[in-house]
Amino acid sequence: MNHTTKVAKLIRFSLTFLVVSLAIFLGLMLWNNYMNSAWTRDGRVRADVVMIAPDVGGLVSRVAVVDNQEVHQGDIVYQIDPVRFEHALHEAKALAQTKKAQYAMKQAQSKRRSQADNETISAENRDDAFYDAQIAHAQYEEALTKVETAQLDLDRASVRAPSDGWVSNLLLRKGDYVQAGDKRIALITKGSFWVYGYFEEHKLSLIHVGDPADMRILGTKYRLKGHVESIARGISDRDNVTDGRLLANVNPIFTWVRLAQRIPVRIHIDTVPQGLILSAGMTCSVSISKTPKRR
Repeated sequence: MNHTTKVAKLIRFSLTFLVVSLAIFLGLMLWNNYMNSAWTRDGRVRADVVMIAPDVGGLVSRVAVVDNQEVHQGDIVYQIDPVRFEHALHEAKALAQTKKAQYAMKQAQSKRRSQADNETISAENRDDAFYDAQIAHAQYEEALTKVETAQLDLDRASVRAPSDGWVSNLLLRKGDYVQAGDKRIALITKGSFWVYGYFEEHKLSLIHVGDPADMRILGTKYRLKGHVESIARGISDRDNVTDGRLLANVNPIFTWVRLAQRIPVRIHIDTVPQGLILSAGMTCSVSISKTPKRR
């Protein structure tokens, strides 16, 4: 009986020791994986966003796109009322015709006076006629430039997409007044998606440009493949802002728990799984592997 009890105690002790040892071993592995592997759950899909702004101002007479519509480079996204620009173009052309006629007249006068002898036309009048023709020619060239500028304004009244992409968060409406340089439409550039992985600062030594990256979109089965393109060289220091006298405004509070800063690592997307629709702002987990050493 005692022998049986001792064996049972030994078995229970062995099982307990085995379970505790396994738990400690797994805990150490998890801790090592967390501390010494380049991975993060804080990854974001990003894309180039073009803020489309008109080069001229005026009333919007037509919005040619709808929200989230795919557009191609050169497509009209909205139209500014062109009437004022058409009038300016007609005026510039009329002025150019006037300057052209004046130039032709001055040129003919200069030619006649240059062919006359010194007894009929003095040298001073001959020079004046020559320079008047030169001034008329310059004024005609200036008028032609104004025609080109007016034509450019008329062309720019049709605001076009600068690249292929998708219109996002469209708020512009017909009848709105836009000013030159006023950003009113955002365009997500096609083919410009990348991933920003925000890695803790102590993990940067494990990451190198060119290392392969595996990204899993949150809540899906999809995985993106890519590689490290670059590592950010600076982030904002919240504890070192300047005051009105341009002196450092240092926070006097120091907490016992100091969180590691997260540094952005830009990852180029090499392959996108079929069926996955990428959108800027998606969350993903990012895992960086070491580049295999070449022999």
